Amino acid sequence: MDHVKPTIGTNKVTIRKKRYRSEAKKDMISGYLYIAPFFIIFALIGLYPALFSIYLGFQKWNGLSPMTFVGLSNFKMVLTDPLFWKSVYNTIIIGMMGTAPQLVFGIIFAYLLNQAFLKFKNFFRVTIFMPYITSMVAIALIFSVLFSDHESSLANYVLSLAGLDPVHWGSSEWGTKIAISIMVFWRWVGYNTIIYLAGIQSIPNDLYEAATIDGANKFQQLIHITMPMLKPFIILTVFTSTVGAMQLFSEPTVFLGTSAFTRDEAMTIVMYLYRDAFKLQSFGTASATAIILLVLISAFAAINTFLTSGMARKRRGD
Repeated sequence: MDHVKPTIGTNKVTIRKKRYRSEAKKDMISGYLYIAPFFIIFALIGLYPALFSIYLGFQKWNGLSPMTFVGLSNFKMVLTDPLFWKSVYNTIIIGMMGTAPQLVFGIIFAYLLNQAFLKFKNFFRVTIFMPYITSMVAIALIFSVLFSDHESSLANYVLSLAGLDPVHWGSSEWGTKIAISIMVFWRWVGYNTIIYLAGIQSIPNDLYEAATIDGANKFQQLIHITMPMLKPFIILTVFTSTVGAMQLFSEPTVFLGTSAFTRDEAMTIVMYLYRDAFKLQSFGTASATAIILLVLISAFAAINTFLTSGMARKRRGD
């Protein structure tokens, strides 16, 4: 009998461990089932198209006939096309003109919207965010009136007040770029402002109170307190704005209308990609363009993030 008791006790411990492992396994399976829909949807509409696009970049295909392997011919065709490099140039220029000012003004607007003396703060916050949620159809109507080629358009009227000649906004090289850049700025500055405003409101007021006691004015507080503390938010907006600028499509397409894909004044990389795929039915070169665009986005995003981080470190060291 003395030898039986330890055996019974050991069996109970073993049963308890098996039961615990069984419950843990059930919890693990339950957890995987809860997150499975996301991964299934991501695999179907995200991962599979991306992998298929990479595969398609080495094929010649018009969407109907059988695919033909062509190696690097699609990439050579894209990289030797002058229109592609024109689209790269347009994308960078419009991106810089439309993105850089919105980041600077976004910080200024956010700082002003956080000031205690400002009344109707909620009204101004909603107003500055409205362009971001405005329909692209409405934006097209607004900017077609503002930047019409007619001399009586609002933009040309403002130029005439300054003694300048009217500009053909919809047909000239730089007129088109400037108009689209202003559209990009108007649409996205509110988005970045709200992000910066959230960052400013996360900064402890004790820092500003201590700076005020030490005699720092508002501008000095902005430079030496607000800007360094906003570093994570600035890096985020620089990264997202860089990616968005390199993927510019809606604004030029809406502004130029039906002639957007037949002219090169504002042809962007994504418009070039879209034209190859859905206008010329050349899905191989379109996929090659998408792969090149991915490399360009990664490079520009890394450079901008590195420069922004370096400037923040240098300011903190000073």
